[in-house]
Amino acid sequence: MALWFIGIDPDSDDDHCPAVWVDTEAPHEPHLVLQGWLADEATNRECSKNSPRPDTEAVIRIPARMVALIREACDAAERAAELR
Repeated sequence: MALWFIGIDPDSDDDHCPAVWVDTEAPHEPHLVLQGWLADEATNRECSKNSPRPDTEAVIRIPARMVALIREACDAAERAAELR
């Protein structure tokens, strides 16, 4: 696995650190890898109305202040896909 670290929540502390990576060697195409806070039960219930969640998936929360990092990760994933 080749994880390309994009960045960490700029307002994080040592105990709370949402982060973003790109897995450039994922099968079929690059993947974004996100670390965030686990969603609470109310959020999980609301999300499951639109998209059932299997046991292999999780709903997480990422702060809006990380949008620039997520955009950067999306751009990096697209560039990695073009190199395949």
